Amino acid sequence: MSLIVAARFTTFPAAEDAAQKLFNAGFVEEDVTLFFVNPRGQHARYPIGGDTGTDPGAREAPKGAGMGVTIGAVVGAVVGVGIFAAFSAPILVSLIAAGVGAYIGSLAGAMARTREGGEAGHHHLRFHQEMRDSGVLVAVHVSPDNQFDAAKVLREAGGLAIERASGRWQQGRWADFDPLKTPEPLNEFGEFSERHA
Repeated sequence: MSLIVAARFTTFPAAEDAAQKLFNAGFVEEDVTLFFVNPRGQHARYPIGGDTGTDPGAREAPKGAGMGVTIGAVVGAVVGVGIFAAFSAPILVSLIAAGVGAYIGSLAGAMARTREGGEAGHHHLRFHQEMRDSGVLVAVHVSPDNQFDAAKVLREAGGLAIERASGRWQQGRWADFDPLKTPEPLNEFGEFSERHA
């Protein structure tokens, strides 16, 4: 695994200026890369888009559908039996009423659970809380000896949210970058003073 220091910039020109300052400070071109990090939910990690397999608000929908089927089938059967008794309708009417009730109940139950997020009165939905803001990321392949030099250049160039990571650096880029992984902040001033104390 390689040691990587990265910082976020708001524009590509600012990131390119920071990269040039890194080159002027002695870092080689194959150790510096820049790329755009999309906002949360727009990383297209799935073929149809998005970052997670299910919508957080819909996680409880299958349970609601199951409860709705049961309740709807019972209510539909009761209505069907009532129609059968009142109008001497064939038993098929009771079965159709139970089926329609089950269908409507499953839809109502799924929608109720989706709206509620799984628990009545519980408004906190669990979802991926991304810590890395979107923007242009300048990443530098560093060694333990020059990581603080890279961080200093990035900070002086206007870099925000300077972070340190371990990753795979291949062919001049951060090959295994994961936008969903929480970054490890790098405070080069605090760590520099501890290292030289």
